[in-house]
Amino acid sequence: MPEPVTLFALGGGMLGLLAHLARRYFEIAKEVVDILLGAIALILALPILLMCAACIKILSRGPVLYTQIRVGTNGKLFRMYKLRTMFTNAESATGATWALHKDRRIVPCCRWMRSSHLDELPQLINVLKGDMSLVGPRPERPEILEKLEKIYPEINKRLIVRPGITGLAQVRNGYDTTIEGVRNKLKTDLEYIERRRWSMELRILVATISKFHDRTAH
Repeated sequence: MPEPVTLFALGGGMLGLLAHLARRYFEIAKEVVDILLGAIALILALPILLMCAACIKILSRGPVLYTQIRVGTNGKLFRMYKLRTMFTNAESATGATWALHKDRRIVPCCRWMRSSHLDELPQLINVLKGDMSLVGPRPERPEILEKLEKIYPEINKRLIVRPGITGLAQVRNGYDTTIEGVRNKLKTDLEYIERRRWSMELRILVATISKFHDRTAH
């Protein structure tokens, strides 16, 4: 009969294996759910996207879609899609910066798209491409991430999972507009990565509905 220490070691090894398989299958299932729900959401959002595109085209010169380079899983860069709500070349003089309250770079009649987060809907394309997930830490711009790494080295832990259109930090903390304000958001993102499961994913998606009228959005 095996000794208790041997049984304990075997039991611990089995539990570790089961935990690994649970995490692995969660990742696979999450990718499948992202593609299915992302495709459905994109089809349902098409009328809204067409309406927003018409408004942008009428009210401002330039392309309807705007792309930004963002940092994705394991530091891989990708192009993130958004509806263009700022004037063309809005950052030509300042470089990469956070959006500000009553930001003058925003086309006045497009502010409602930002406060409702409808400008984020094209990121459903990123979900279908595998760049993003429906739920996860928001992807940061490489220029800003480089600055944040010097203050919060642990911020790179966010890169072990796919970034999301929405996330626990977004529904709990809202926008971060200063380097100091990133601390709480980072803490929340790491909490999500540590505790994520289907019940949390569902709660975040439901909580995101309230963000379609977000007074804190810039």
